[in-house]
Formats: sequence, structure tokens, C-alpha cells
Amino acid sequence: MPLIWCAISVHGYGHAAQVVPVLNTLGTLVPGLTAVLRTTVPSSFFRDRLAIQWELSPAQQDIGCIQDGPLKIDINATWAAHQRFHEIWEARLSNEVAVMQATSPALIIADTPYLAIEAGFRAQIPTVALASFTWDLVLKEYCHASDNSHQQLIQCIRGSYAKAFIALRITPAPRIDVFSNIIDIGTIASPTSPERDRLASAIALAPNERTVLVGFGGVPLTSVPLEQMEQLRHYRFLFDGPVPPGYSRIHSTETLPFSFKTLLASVDVIMTKPGYGTIVEAVALQQPVVYVRRYNFADEPPLVDYLHRYGRGVELSIDDFTRGRWEPTLLQALASPVPSLPPPPSTGAAEAAEVIVRYCHANPHYS
Repeated sequence: MPLIWCAISVHGYGHAAQVVPVLNTLGTLVPGLTAVLRTTVPSSFFRDRLAIQWELSPAQQDIGCIQDGPLKIDINATWAAHQRFHEIWEARLSNEVAVMQATSPALIIADTPYLAIEAGFRAQIPTVALASFTWDLVLKEYCHASDNSHQQLIQCIRGSYAKAFIALRITPAPRIDVFSNIIDIGTIASPTSPERDRLASAIALAPNERTVLVGFGGVPLTSVPLEQMEQLRHYRFLFDGPVPPGYSRIHSTETLPFSFKTLLASVDVIMTKPGYGTIVEAVALQQPVVYVRRYNFADEPPLVDYLHRYGRGVELSIDDFTRGRWEPTLLQALASPVPSLPPPPSTGAAEAAEVIVRYCHANPHYS
């Protein structure tokens, strides 16, 4: 059976959400495909999403960012964590190489841990980077020009990325210059069908009420203005996290019989940060989005541009979000027109799978 090693960053679930449609499409092209998922993303994320055979091989692949909730990056803690990660870099690398060689996959796919790319290069196994951004671009935002250790660490990361045989740059993405061989592919999105009537019935929605999905990705919100939300009488909020008792207008998504993807398609407004999976699916569905920006994350500008070009997006400041001053922006989002320019087709997973299949057939490890 063809075996693919898939290394996945665990900074939220966005990287895993990009990988799954690619692997599922690959499964339709390659009979008996099996994937080793090298990641600390929990198996529960893949269980109802991934259609091919797979096994989880838990191992830390990179650091990403250390955050205080989804909207605040702790820059000092992020640098400290990266320094610790790289203190035993050669040991990490040797371990990855040994496990890869013992597993003998046909191919390494990395979205987007540079450790896997360097290890694949040393193990002489071809590597494909699947990327909507790279970690050197993220860290560059936080780099102190006077700190040589920051510059050296970024150069180390770039050196590992440069060893990828090929990179598939997912639309939309920032300018990525670390790979020598880049193929641009379309968006990766697989939106589901809406179930608005069933959702309305499940929460006993009144005719004059609108539903708002408050979901900020895999990093939990540490503070939500619950009291102010409860006072917004014409809205019901579906919050991606636990909700204390006593709130009639705020429902935890954990208590509802719907997947997060179904809720994305079924609510009236999505409130989120500009993260890849939510933004591209909202655009594909033409759902109104209220977004709260961080202003210091590498893929945020292209995602915001993509949303405004092809979708329906309104910004809410962090201060207004924190204080619960949501209603004017919600009304603006609900009134936003459908753009005249249709969104690009979500061809990224199919394009990636076609490139990877060609790559596998050219690789002597493939069987």
C-alpha cells in the first residue's frame, strides 16, 4: 500500500483542516493509500473527517506561536519556546530521520513544519511543503533587529524549508520566498450544506432573531463579554467553547448536534479572527463575517484582502470586541451585499493531489 508521511503544525487546527481535503482527494486517486499523521493534533479532529486509512504518530513538529487566547501573541514567550525547541535541534532531527527511515513512506508532506522537511531531506525521502504561510514569515514580524539570536533562528528555519523538493502555495497566501520550486494552487475549502431550519428548531429561534457563530479557531478565547452578549435581544450566539449556566441567548456549540462546518453554513453571521479555514469557507458560502484582527500575523493581510474581494466582511476592533460593542458591526455585516465578483473555485485540494500523485509515481519509494 502507498504510504505518505504527513507532518502537521498544531498552531490551532488550520493546518490540519488544509491537509484533510488533500488526503481525501488523494485517496480517490491512489487505491489503498495510508497516511501517517505526525502531529499533536488530537485524533478526534481526524476521526470524522479523514476518509483514508490513517494512523496517528504523536510528536511535536514545531512551536508556532505562544498565545494568550486567539487574539494576543506572547512575543517573548514565543521566542523563548523557539530557543528551547532548537537547543536540542540535532537530537530532534536525528529522531525524525530514524522514525521516517523505519516507516519508509513514499513521500513527506509538511503543512508546514520545517523539521519534517529537513528530516525528509536527510532521510532521502522526497518532501512536499503545503503552505499558506511559513514560520519564518511569522517570526519575522516579531524579530528584534538588534538580537542576533532571532536572526540566526530564522535563518535556520529558512535553511530547512529550502530543502523541500517542491512547495504548493495555497491561495490566498503572503509572498513566500524560501522555496526554490513553488506551484500556486487554488483555495482549499470543502463547505458543507446549510441546515438552517434544523438549527432554528434546536435552539427555539424566534422569527426576529439572528444567529451568530462566535468561533476563533483552535486556540480558545480566554475572555468573552457574556453579559453584553446576553443583552443583544435580537441575536442568539453559538459560542465555540463552554458557556456558564444562566445565559439564554448564548449556546455552547458543544451542546448542539451539528459539526462546526455545518454551523458555519447555517448561521446568519460568523464572528472570528482571519484564519485560513473559516475565511475561505465563509467566502465559498457567501456568509457575512465580522472579523477581529491581530495585525501581527503573516497570513492575515492576504486573508482579509481575499474576504473583501470575494466575500462579505466587516472589521470589529479588539476594543469593541472586548467591551461587547457588537451590534452596529453585526448589523453592517447582515446588510452587506453579495459581491459582484464570484469567489474562485476551491480547486486547491484537487490540484495538490494531482501534483503529489505525479510525484509519488516518479519516486522509487512508491509501491
